[in-house]
Amino acid sequence: MKKSVLLLLVFFSLQSLAADQLLNGRNLDPVSLQQALSSVRPGDIVVLGEQHGTTAQPVFQLQLMEALRKKGLKVSLGMEFFEYPGQAFVNEYRSGTLSESDFLKNIKWGHGFPFTSYRQQVLFPKLGEEYVVALNAPLSLTGKIAKTGLASLTDLELSLMPSGFTQGNLGYKERFKDIMGDHLPNPAALDNYFAAQSTWDDTMSWRANLFLSQHPEQVLVIIVGEFHVQYGGGLPDRLKARGANSVTKFSLVNLNGLTSEQVSQELQPSNQYGERADYIWAAQYAN
Repeated sequence: MKKSVLLLLVFFSLQSLAADQLLNGRNLDPVSLQQALSSVRPGDIVVLGEQHGTTAQPVFQLQLMEALRKKGLKVSLGMEFFEYPGQAFVNEYRSGTLSESDFLKNIKWGHGFPFTSYRQQVLFPKLGEEYVVALNAPLSLTGKIAKTGLASLTDLELSLMPSGFTQGNLGYKERFKDIMGDHLPNPAALDNYFAAQSTWDDTMSWRANLFLSQHPEQVLVIIVGEFHVQYGGGLPDRLKARGANSVTKFSLVNLNGLTSEQVSQELQPSNQYGERADYIWAAQYAN
């Protein structure tokens, strides 16, 4: 069956059933969650690239973590939204010694969407057996890099950077430039903004691999913005470069309101960059 025909069938199936579908990212064949997770072992990483703050995607995220647990795996969670120097606040909140309101205040939650979209995921790992890992670089650090560049960092700020820091590849930078568009204050700002983007990726990779080196019995599920995941050039590449055993990539895509041509653009592997992810969770929802 031609790929364009298959894409149309997927699109109309989603329209008629109003349900989600999990697809193989390479050939767009439907696949079960159990099949997608069949090769995941202790020490592996599963990356979920999402659209932030929705009410629909957390349902899939929880289903995936539960499916891993049913395989007998220990499931820990890595969060893009939590800065790694605030790990103690995460631990205190999960243990019940820090109220949710104080927790959100201490971690400076202000992402434009409610924490309720992530509460169940953060509370999913079992206390004393599984963990929630704060992965990201401090916003003050990446904000400064975006404005004035890596060369402007003080010794203290440099100490917060991952050792052996490396920026994303040229393909990732090209896609970053396209998606930023008019958001760049001027064309010359691209290098600094991309350095900040790369700092997020490499810091999350550093923290994730450090966690698994200390807890090889765990599977680490990472929730992160979808652009960090798609086509592999960002976070997945950095995870592998820093020694991850195995990285399984999921791209969570909302097809609501898209035409069949737009569906094709969203799901079909790129001639230049390859498949969007190992697996694509394609769904339609208003928010």
